[in-house]
Amino acid sequence: MDRRDFLQTSGAIGAALVIPFRLQGTAAFAPNAWLRIGADDSVLVLVDRSEMGQGVATALPQLLAEELEADWSKIRFEFAPAERAYFNPLFGAQGTGGSTSVRAAWKPLREAGARARSVLIAAAAQAWGVDAATCRAERNAVLHAASGRRLTYGQLAQRAARLPVPTTVTLKDPKDWRIVGKATPRLDTRFKVNGSAQFGIDVRVPGMLTALVARSPVFGGTVQRFDAAAARAVPGVRQVVQISSGVAVVADGYWPALQGRDALTVVWDEGPVAAVSSATIGQLFAERANQPGAVARHEGGDPDAALSRAAQRVAAVYQMPFLAHATMEPMNCTAHVRADGVDIWAPTQFQTGAQGAGARIGGVPPEKVAVHTTYLGGGFGRRFELDFIIEALETSKAAGGVPVKVVWSREDDMRHAQYRPASYHALRAGLDAAGTPVAWTHRVVAPSIMARVFPDTVKGGLDAEAVEGAVGVPYAIPNVHVDYVLTDTGIPVGFWRSVNNSFNAFAVETFIDELAAAAKQDPYEYRRALLSNAPRHRGVLELAATKAGWGTPLPAGRARGIAVHKSFESFVAQVAEVSVSPEGTVRVHRVVCAVDCGVAVNPGTIAAQMQSGIVYGLAAALTGAITIDRGRVVESNFHDYPVLRLADMPAVEVHLVVSAEEPGGVGEPGTPPIAPAVCNAIFALTGKRIRSLPIGTLA
Repeated sequence: MDRRDFLQTSGAIGAALVIPFRLQGTAAFAPNAWLRIGADDSVLVLVDRSEMGQGVATALPQLLAEELEADWSKIRFEFAPAERAYFNPLFGAQGTGGSTSVRAAWKPLREAGARARSVLIAAAAQAWGVDAATCRAERNAVLHAASGRRLTYGQLAQRAARLPVPTTVTLKDPKDWRIVGKATPRLDTRFKVNGSAQFGIDVRVPGMLTALVARSPVFGGTVQRFDAAAARAVPGVRQVVQISSGVAVVADGYWPALQGRDALTVVWDEGPVAAVSSATIGQLFAERANQPGAVARHEGGDPDAALSRAAQRVAAVYQMPFLAHATMEPMNCTAHVRADGVDIWAPTQFQTGAQGAGARIGGVPPEKVAVHTTYLGGGFGRRFELDFIIEALETSKAAGGVPVKVVWSREDDMRHAQYRPASYHALRAGLDAAGTPVAWTHRVVAPSIMARVFPDTVKGGLDAEAVEGAVGVPYAIPNVHVDYVLTDTGIPVGFWRSVNNSFNAFAVETFIDELAAAAKQDPYEYRRALLSNAPRHRGVLELAATKAGWGTPLPAGRARGIAVHKSFESFVAQVAEVSVSPEGTVRVHRVVCAVDCGVAVNPGTIAAQMQSGIVYGLAAALTGAITIDRGRVVESNFHDYPVLRLADMPAVEVHLVVSAEEPGGVGEPGTPPIAPAVCNAIFALTGKRIRSLPIGTLA
């Protein structure tokens, strides 16, 4: 980007993007990047985040429609193209992740709606020859109370398009909200019910071929040589081409491409990772845990000295495995690389990255790369990656510039991904005579996602993201030390729902439970007493405990466990009610979840996302594990990487804290507390501590 482009772009962002944009369809009034109003009264909102089930295609239009004073029944949406105008200000790129969608849109989209409303009122006042202050907007129209006159937004659109857009506006008082804060039915539901919603795997374009890629069974392996004769002999196979990740078989459809790939003979140079296994990784972690790490947090005096003086000392080691995303829609992308431009149809979380890859591989400027974002059949961070997009681009180019859809099988997806990092946690604490902690140390040993994706962010061996949820331990402890030992295993790691919070919350919230047990105190009351300086943590903890009936009798053979965690600027506490069968099978019967995510834009979506996060985290806690043997992933499909089934689903209650704080995230914060809550319940029931996940069957 040259200086002029940078100034234009940054200036546009600072002014809430009050610059001209390409009109979408027949829109008569397009005052900013997100809004198009037609002469037919239609209101189109361009959604610049990826819809993967988390509800942004409704929540973002809610923000704009509220300030626009729109008639919600007239709101429609489309997914925005890949353009700088749609950069996520919390990322510096167009992308969806980190539970940032509503947080990033909270002010810009409301201001966009308010600016448009101001212009429409000015247009009506001009048409009537009255003072704009005597007019008001209401349900897609402007009214003049004194005369009873009314003009719809469609009637005003062309006149409004000729007026200047104000740079400053006054936003509505929350007490006047009609749309924000209300449980609003999702705009995308009907398209998913009637089958018209287009996911990436549904894409069909003229002349399209389908490809499957043969990839090295070992991470980092490369093609030594291959024989494609048998593959080319399969009816329907058109071409066999080598690309950066392996060998692509291009065919008329999925089945011949699969048969062709099965017929390929490929000799791989497996590389050094072929010597890696889960056992060697575990040994490496244990060895590295004996070394001091990069300091992430140090408060108070010398924690070792405080530990030595403590009346009681507690230590524990927690270990967690790699985890797969296991999205219901396997990875796929359709690309058409031509001399004059590139088209990408993809269920992607990272439009800017996709556009950049298209420009690099296609040899064209980024503005010649069109990214058509489809619905995502689950994302969880997996679709922030570009590997499946690069494969489609390279295959299309190598196949002579025809449109190609690359489809991954379930086995491809399970064995060739980027995984939630495995991790090892060594924690120590010292308690005084009353059982109150006086010292806390936590050493995190894990691979770094950021070292792979954004290496410039890792300074002095410290990946600040890898210790999220560990450095933020909220309990009032005078001496705290947290450090991190970056340990590369050769297995690629990536963003996974709630990212590093998923393992750090387990270590922290299980260990604080161990301290409560050592102090012979109730785990809820123990936490509550230590959260005197963390009112929002304490608020959700108290709400969850109250709603769960903490301390009241349970049916025989059941117990409760509790956990509380902050992530993505939201605070979540969960109480899990658990039983264990005589055979050792753990059953979670009920989960009570309390969440403080600031202003609740759509309470219905928030409840759904908490439920979803609990399902995701519970499946991982009970059975989730990616294991490595000779550099290969052992698991291949849902038979050996099971997800939670309907019969195993607990009853889930979600309770929202009423708050005026700015919105926090909701897509991910529901996941971290569930594993420790369940394991703490198991201890309360059986006296057995779970320090290694997954739980599996208790012996």
